[in-house]
Amino acid sequence: MTQPPATTLPGLCAALGDPMRWEILTRLGEGPLSASALARVLPVSRQAIGKHLDVLREVGLVAPEQRGREVVYLAAGARLGALARELDRIGRSWETRLLRIKDLAERTDGDGE
Repeated sequence: MTQPPATTLPGLCAALGDPMRWEILTRLGEGPLSASALARVLPVSRQAIGKHLDVLREVGLVAPEQRGREVVYLAAGARLGALARELDRIGRSWETRLLRIKDLAERTDGDGE
């Protein structure tokens, strides 16, 4: 099975579908952290953290920043905001559809059938 392109909504969702990547992103939302700092607070190795960060960086959800000899990662607010807006748009679309279905069902019930 092929992976969706990283730049698409399915690619972003695939990246976030892993619970550890979600946890990493949540931690980075609280502030920048290095891979080593993340490995100290999460139950996986530094190498695993690095692989997860690579996936998140590839889809644009985190950005590395050199600070002296250390690289820290930051959550990419603009990309996360765009993702949130797209998911909100999809949610509103479904709500509209469900309201139409409800309206149709109520009209059918009111016909005395």
